[in-house]
Amino acid sequence: MHSKHTVLYICEEYLSGNCYYYKTELITHDSWRNPESISWSRPRPISKATFMKQKKAGFRTEHRKINKSPARVISLHKNRTNRAASE
Repeated sequence: MHSKHTVLYICEEYLSGNCYYYKTELITHDSWRNPESISWSRPRPISKATFMKQKKAGFRTEHRKINKSPARVISLHKNRTNRAASE
């Protein structure tokens, strides 16, 4: 179990209005006495309920606004109506 000082809860909000929630923890690859071996773990997905519960409990939270434009959909197939007519 991590303390309030070794865990971070993250909310990423995109331009589309979608929010994604993550948890990251401080970990060591050697020893806690070796500061160079301490780093943040890979963000793990969590639910909105967990994020809100931990925020209310006083854990560190971070709200990030992501300003990437939505992905553009590229069709890999020819127009299906034209293909069906030619077959």
